[in-house]
Amino acid sequence: MKRNLGWLAVAALAQTPSGTNGAKKQAPGGSAEAVLRGKAVFDKRCAVCHFAASEAKKIGPGLRGLNKRGTFRVAGNKVTDEALKSWIENGDNLMPPFKEVLGAEEIKDLVRYVRTL
Repeated sequence: MKRNLGWLAVAALAQTPSGTNGAKKQAPGGSAEAVLRGKAVFDKRCAVCHFAASEAKKIGPGLRGLNKRGTFRVAGNKVTDEALKSWIENGDNLMPPFKEVLGAEEIKDLVRYVRTL
């Protein structure tokens, strides 16, 4: 498992968006370690309902490409760190709230991870 997470970190850092002159890609507002912690939270709490590596619906929508889409499919709101944080904390009529289940740092790390999908 640790080996797979290590490869994920290497893969996430090795991707370079066009126009960055080879600069390493990093999660918006976070380190590779934060992204790995966020992935662990996702795997434990979110993967039951959401796919990370697909846009296909599981119980909830697949989250791959969420950052690139720029808006949430459900509400059409803009995808921002604050919007993701709020949605995770408060949920909606289709998703339970997680503010009583996850700590503030876990939510921040989860947001950082989701922004890399």
